[in-house]
Amino acid sequence: MTAPSDADMVRAAIAAAAAADPRDVPVGAVVFDSTGKELARAANAREALGDPTAHAEILALRRAAELHGDGWRLEGATLAVTLEPCTMCAGALVLARISRLVFGAWEPKTGAVGSLWDVVRDRRLNHRPQVHGGILEPDCAALLNTFFQTQR
Repeated sequence: MTAPSDADMVRAAIAAAAAADPRDVPVGAVVFDSTGKELARAANAREALGDPTAHAEILALRRAAELHGDGWRLEGATLAVTLEPCTMCAGALVLARISRLVFGAWEPKTGAVGSLWDVVRDRRLNHRPQVHGGILEPDCAALLNTFFQTQR
């Protein structure tokens, strides 16, 4: 099996976003192991679950940790997300020891992987994942634009 490309992983995150409740911002996240096998996927579910922490990344990380076999450590794994993670999600992926982060659209208002803050590259932390942003950015941004146009 050939490992999926960054674009393939973000496409999987786009597909995961499609499962979001219509009230939730359509953000999708998928965790892949070091061989490229999908471990878990999730969509934002804050509205659906009434849980402020139910971001796609958090839900996918929780599910992947349950399956991975090394407790909470997801070393060697890649997290693919449609939108640049916020501070909570950036902190969680660092704490989970995610090795790589790939994401689609940048988030200038709340992004914590280079836009507003850069949590994942802070040299004071003991773990810093590789980051590749802007993957399929127009496709990921279109999900958000469509959602917010229907909300107005």
